[in-house]
Amino acid sequence: MNTTDHTPHAFIYAAGIGLRLQSAFGARPKILLEFGGQTLLERHLRHLHAVGVTRLTLVTGYQHQQIAALLPDLAARYPIAIRQLINPDFTEGSVLSFATSLPVLQTLAPTARALLMDGDVLYPTGFLRQLLAAPARTALLIDREYSTADDDPVLVPVTHGRPFDFVKKWSGSAEQVGESIGFFKVAGADLPELIALTQRMSATNRQASYDDVLRQLVQAGRFGHVDVTGLPWTEIDFPADVERARAEVLPAIEKLSA
Repeated sequence: MNTTDHTPHAFIYAAGIGLRLQSAFGARPKILLEFGGQTLLERHLRHLHAVGVTRLTLVTGYQHQQIAALLPDLAARYPIAIRQLINPDFTEGSVLSFATSLPVLQTLAPTARALLMDGDVLYPTGFLRQLLAAPARTALLIDREYSTADDDPVLVPVTHGRPFDFVKKWSGSAEQVGESIGFFKVAGADLPELIALTQRMSATNRQASYDDVLRQLVQAGRFGHVDVTGLPWTEIDFPADVERARAEVLPAIEKLSA
């Protein structure tokens, strides 16, 4: 039966191994790295609670037992119903994590809103507030102040106020170009297309990324965008990202909420 509650249902994807961090931080999921005494997972819960989210589906894979062990305590402290789903094929493409969440996505009604979120991002609550408040029924976040010096960000070119592509190493002409933050609001009316694309891609190319699914939706004109340029955030991919997050990004985030 479809869920008719208009409260957003959040989905966090945190199944990956994070090989580039293991030499410095050992065999733990990235979402359990701590910043200011709190894991990324707990910080997600704080932000979700602050914007009124009451349901979270957490897709895990690598070292999922470590995450599961923390959920009872977190559920007791945050009034969010947390459901953990395990992607057993987390060494393959991340499209399989999208596929793992389909049984829940398929229960959402056309009036629902899904928040799809990468697990390895440190960010302020304002990101979620702006995304949920976006006039576009389906929208993504971008930051125009991106760098390709030590990473390969997913780029989002925008023309006439609409994103028209979503891909690494993008080049071409656009009114503006931003890096994807990795957070997406998807209206219930657009979920059937997301679900169908995920089913097809996960069946034909198990090495695909869920970015490949999102790209097709962006190219089809389904997404609006929210520009969060100037707000502090970082994706956690390399040991240097952790250092920068603790020394620069977290203090800047804390100033926003002071």
